[in-house]
Amino acid sequence: MDAGTTLLGSLLACAGVLGAAVVAYLGKRGENALNGYSSLTEKLQSERDRLERQIAERDTRIDELSTMHTADQSEIARLRLDIHRLGGAP
Repeated sequence: MDAGTTLLGSLLACAGVLGAAVVAYLGKRGENALNGYSSLTEKLQSERDRLERQIAERDTRIDELSTMHTADQSEIARLRLDIHRLGGAP
């Protein structure tokens, strides 16, 4: 019975070690997956920030061009009035 108890204890210890190894392996896989997800999230956030800056720059440029267009239209209207006042045909 003493040898049987030792054998049973050894088998249980072996099963415990194997179980711990499996848990450690799965935990490491989960950690790697989480690190990959975090890295991907950081890349997406930096790309989003870059695109938001580009959109803001584009909107600023559109506003500048719109202001220039309005000024040009006002100048054209003024010149047409001058031409008409001076007796010409626009």
